[in-house]
Amino acid sequence: MDTLVLAVLGIEDLWFAVPLIITVSLVYAATRHEFMGEILGHALRIGVWIVGFMAAVFAVLQVIAWFV
Repeated sequence: MDTLVLAVLGIEDLWFAVPLIITVSLVYAATRHEFMGEILGHALRIGVWIVGFMAAVFAVLQVIAWFV
């Protein structure tokens, strides 16, 4: 049971990113479009792009940490 709790504890540090990603993607999309449907569609694409970029940076940093 303790290992499960320890495994989950690492995720709690990343919860701050969820509202930031949502806010940034909505604001960025709203500066590009006027209609709500277009804003939400673009915000979803930008949100996925941001999460993918964050995952790529995490992967690079993880590889660097393995070699150091």
